[in-house]
Amino acid sequence: MGAMQRTILIVDDDPHIRQLLVFALAKVGLQTREAADGEAALASVAERAPDLVVLDINMPRLDGLEVCRRLRAQGELPILFLSSRDDEIDRVLGIELGADDYVVKPFSPREVVARVQAILRRTGAKAAATGLDGVITRGRLALDPEAWSARWAGAELSLTVTEFTILKTLAATPTKVFSRDAIIDRLRGPGFAVTDRTIDSHVRNLRAKFAGVGGHDLIETRAGIGYRLGACAGGVEP
Repeated sequence: MGAMQRTILIVDDDPHIRQLLVFALAKVGLQTREAADGEAALASVAERAPDLVVLDINMPRLDGLEVCRRLRAQGELPILFLSSRDDEIDRVLGIELGADDYVVKPFSPREVVARVQAILRRTGAKAAATGLDGVITRGRLALDPEAWSARWAGAELSLTVTEFTILKTLAATPTKVFSRDAIIDRLRGPGFAVTDRTIDSHVRNLRAKFAGVGGHDLIETRAGIGYRLGACAGGVEP
């Protein structure tokens, strides 16, 4: 699928910001649609799902966090949050709800475009991985990069693009301890301003999802270093 076929839904109650992003995304060959509030965004997705949603957090009627919550209840559509203030609580909460990334206002349109393209690359990585990695099996965990699916003891779990990428990174080299910086580099490429706290939020999401099906030993924390894949044997809850 070429870049021209990718469609981005821009959701913001400020028409100036929407037009700024429409222009910036069009310059790199991405199609766009617009929504001025959360209700319009949900209606637009229901009518025809885009490839990614750029979603403002603070909007009237239905804020971005609630829109994200509802979209996550329906599936794993990639989401990039726009936060109107430099408030880590908002950003971390957004990530915990399942957003793939965030940008703080005021932002550079080039930064938003770079983040959008990074998420789209990860989404398209399933095609690139075809015939290369095959299914990664570690204990009761099975990851299929080609199908973009994760299973625990045969039960399929719904993961975001970022969650899947983190888990695949750990599972591909199960004996290695990855620092948070190393995980960030795998996700975005070096130099992106993503915090350790964001990685911790994604790992917390992964642990919660797998714990629900008995996978309490999915990921180990190595104090002062980072994370590595756990035994994936279905250990009892600590």
